[in-house]
Amino acid sequence: MTVVVNDTPRPTKRGETVADLMAVLDVPPRGVAVAVNGEVVRRADWPAHRLLDGDRVEVLTAAQGG
Repeated sequence: MTVVVNDTPRPTKRGETVADLMAVLDVPPRGVAVAVNGEVVRRADWPAHRLLDGDRVEVLTAAQGG
């Protein structure tokens, strides 16, 4: 199965969750927001939110500056 992460197709395992994907991507534990198909997924819901074939995942990191 394939999901699209920040416009890049990526193979994933069936049943993979947002939390699993964030671990694989080595995403920092803070300052990150995730949306799946345009809907924000709360961090508390990452372990339960299963990804489906064709899902579009946006991973946004906070940046400092002015």
